[in-house]
Amino acid sequence: MRVALLSVVTLAALLAACGDDDDGGGGACEPDGDDPALGAVDCREEFDRLAARPLDASLAGAFTVKTIIDQADGDAVYFLDTGVYPLHESFAVDHLSWPFGQSFVGEYLYPQRRFLLGSITYFAEPDLWTYELAPYDTATADMILTAFDLLAGAAYFGPELAFHPTSVEQEARAAELPDRVRVVTTEEIYRGATYQPLNLGQTVAQIRLVSADQLDEEYVSPREIAVLDRVPNDISVVAAVVTEEFQTPLSHVNVLSQQRRTPNMALRGARDQLGDLAGRWVRLTVGPFEWSAEEVTQAEADAWWEEHRPEPVEVPDPDTSVTGFPDVDDLTIADLPAVGGKASQFGELRRVAAEDDDGDVVVRDGFAIPVHYYAEFASQNGFDVQIEEMLADEQFRSDGTYRRERLAQLEDDMRAAPLDPDFLAELEARIDPEFGTTRMRFRSSSTAEDLAHFAGAGLYSSASGVVGSAEDPVADAVREVWASLWKFRAFEEREYAGIDHTRIAMGILVHPTYVDETAQGVAITANLFDPGQAGEDAFYINVQQGDVSVVQPPESGIVADQLLYFYFYNNQPATYFTHSSLVADGQTVLSRAELFQLGSALSAIRDHFAGLYELPDGFARLPLDIEFERVGGVVEVKQARPHPGRGQAPP
Repeated sequence: MRVALLSVVTLAALLAACGDDDDGGGGACEPDGDDPALGAVDCREEFDRLAARPLDASLAGAFTVKTIIDQADGDAVYFLDTGVYPLHESFAVDHLSWPFGQSFVGEYLYPQRRFLLGSITYFAEPDLWTYELAPYDTATADMILTAFDLLAGAAYFGPELAFHPTSVEQEARAAELPDRVRVVTTEEIYRGATYQPLNLGQTVAQIRLVSADQLDEEYVSPREIAVLDRVPNDISVVAAVVTEEFQTPLSHVNVLSQQRRTPNMALRGARDQLGDLAGRWVRLTVGPFEWSAEEVTQAEADAWWEEHRPEPVEVPDPDTSVTGFPDVDDLTIADLPAVGGKASQFGELRRVAAEDDDGDVVVRDGFAIPVHYYAEFASQNGFDVQIEEMLADEQFRSDGTYRRERLAQLEDDMRAAPLDPDFLAELEARIDPEFGTTRMRFRSSSTAEDLAHFAGAGLYSSASGVVGSAEDPVADAVREVWASLWKFRAFEEREYAGIDHTRIAMGILVHPTYVDETAQGVAITANLFDPGQAGEDAFYINVQQGDVSVVQPPESGIVADQLLYFYFYNNQPATYFTHSSLVADGQTVLSRAELFQLGSALSAIRDHFAGLYELPDGFARLPLDIEFERVGGVVEVKQARPHPGRGQAPP
């Protein structure tokens, strides 16, 4: 049995569908030419020859043709061969006598400009033809209307053409267009899609239909494809994830999929479409424009699994020689073996803040509890021996349900074990002079998280405590974090990555807790949808009102502001894919001033960390995963770690 379900019509089918009825303008269709541009597009074949299919896209089935209107040559129209000329400037230099080396940026920004620059994008879902500008283009409504009419008059799809504003500023200008120009928003296009590719790749595994609510109780194995009714808050290692709800690219599930290099997609009606394959072995392929599921034999699945078993991830050996509680200002990435990933990179963030003369990078003070004290705690209470015996137990290794139970018991035992009284006294003495009875946040900082090849996002726990408090004692917070090193999903994640469980330890980052935060979010310091050298530099940001998580919302249907922020371009335009469901219509979670502060901080942090990490494949700029809070109108950065990039599974 073979099932192949494609999200877009293939080019071959499109070619077959294009006939004499498609010329629209009555022109001669010449799809086989090799011209670098056409003055008119008379049929679908011509559009397909000119269109580019990007490696990554925010939506499946987006085909784009760059356009230029030369106002110095009688409004001459050019539809560019976009595969050859992905940038307007290159075509202008080669064919329109634009001086090589002369700045081209004014053609997007200045009122007096020679060219009207844009693109035609066809969205296969929901069958939309749109005219678009670069998000930072400041064209007036008159310029937009002139270009729109000229392009519509020169293309067979002209009667169907709509204008798609790609920034908040362009939405305002679109309101000035005459009623005859249809305007569609990014959110409308997003809602019209049925397939969303998030992490590309292929896997061979069994289809498992399961609800998100069942994941806390039922074990789903690494050789199963979880087909879910909605986006879960968390999921153990699985071969692939398919959700009926659309996801944000910064959802916890997608971050996990990128880290694991396993396919992840959203498909409306997925449980109906894949229901007949439940319990069967299939080859699932998640592509940028289409997906397919093909039934295979178990022998084929076993062979594929052996060939594609991931390479083990190397983690640094814990350095248990460091004692005391070093201030974060004294920590660098080199201290990771002693204090863990989060604390060492928090120290790097403090360095960026200290060097920022404008005060845009705000990172609070704190200190670290080195891994030495976790190792001492484990030894004093016999947990090191217990862990060694557990790892050697064949039933523990082979039975996922039994493994979950054993690890839960280990966590409980650690949370109940006594702390060394000298350690606790020294820790409280470290907190009291500087922070007093301030509520402190104790955050996981293991040697197996926030690494370049193993993010460990959300694997471990954080807790809060107050010196002298009977309700929230510091001792409980410390034990909670240490015990979380053995959470079931953390163990499964490390096991899948081939990490040696005997070579890990837990440090702790300690700082004042965030109180009365009015927003929180996650940002990636690169344009996830256009990451290459020719791409437009932007920050991808998810931010939500109040203290509601953007990566693990408390319930289905809660949506955050999701945007691309073109910080490096004039007027810093922002393209919103979705707007928060927790703010009033027409409002955004961050003000323009707050967004600018965040952008300035992201830029400075990226520059600093660029000297610490290599670029992932396909990225021209370093993608860091940044967490932030807004407290009292100020955006504070609370974490930085390497983003895994595309995380694409082997083809």
